Amino acid sequence: MTDTGTAVALTPAPTDRVLSPAALSGMPALSRFGIPLGLAGLGGGWSAARSSFGSPMWPEEILYGAASSLWLILTAVYVVRGLRRKGTFRADLRHEVAGPFASFIPLIGILLSSHYSQYLPPWGAWLCMAFIAGLAVVAAQLLAHWVTGGVSMQSIHPGYLLPVAAGSFVASIGFSTIHTHNAAMAAFGVGVFFWLVIGAVVTVRLMTGGEVLPAAKVGLSAYLAAPATANIAWMVSHPGPMGAMQLGLTGVLLIMVLMQVMLLPEYRKLPFTQMFWVFTFPVGATTNYAIRWLATTDLPGRQIWAWAILGLATAFTLVIAARTVPTPIAPKAARLAAPQSTELH
Repeated sequence: MTDTGTAVALTPAPTDRVLSPAALSGMPALSRFGIPLGLAGLGGGWSAARSSFGSPMWPEEILYGAASSLWLILTAVYVVRGLRRKGTFRADLRHEVAGPFASFIPLIGILLSSHYSQYLPPWGAWLCMAFIAGLAVVAAQLLAHWVTGGVSMQSIHPGYLLPVAAGSFVASIGFSTIHTHNAAMAAFGVGVFFWLVIGAVVTVRLMTGGEVLPAAKVGLSAYLAAPATANIAWMVSHPGPMGAMQLGLTGVLLIMVLMQVMLLPEYRKLPFTQMFWVFTFPVGATTNYAIRWLATTDLPGRQIWAWAILGLATAFTLVIAARTVPTPIAPKAARLAAPQSTELH
């Protein structure tokens, strides 16, 4: 390596500053929403198995029911906390690591209202549109903050794809569920745009900006969430034989799955926190699409493959749940999220 590279490595990055207590407290508060998001994502996988291979309904209903209960409780606690501490909502939204996770709240609402719209027409459809509008507002706030110098290049991680790319694809799925095809295509277009734009920025940062913060490494799973949700969104809006677009998106998802396999050694180095639930939604969404894709093929033993994939995803989520204990994680999350200074003393 050159002396220039060494000098750059030893120079304190712009992110080497102390984050406010409100911002640090937002890390565990927002990360907890990964729990109902992961449960709803796995519920989608079981729903795909029921519609494609006739699996029982009770697993998906249990998962969606648990996700709904947790989401309602966490949202109520989060709102009360925000009302008691002035500036909390703004601080959480502007948190350089956890800020994108603020989109989890309306994102989960879209998934739940899409599922329950089959039981509560037309209220489910109206709720779904309301949550999509809420996601759009959060995404717009995040974008406005990002493009006005609100974040440094060093703080950017793949989780920035969640609200604007994966979130838009989930919105497209929601629109398709309530039979508004044109709106679904519009949301899909938004997702593709930001997948390319934000994805390019994130990849450049990861390739040239050094290692991301430990707490941000779980966000690497967003590289899987974007193509998984894009594939589902396109498939539900274009039922029937696979076209060129679906095949292309499937290829992207496959290479992202392989990349996640290569990242397993990095993930194994991370200490377990509740932020590990961030992994569960990409796994659930990928499982959802894999089952839908297998149902369209003539692959020998496709049902066996589908059940194996669903079983692994369910086991993975159960392991995460088993390791999640009700212990305070704020100090650990704060340490993992706080930028580490490289200045020599």
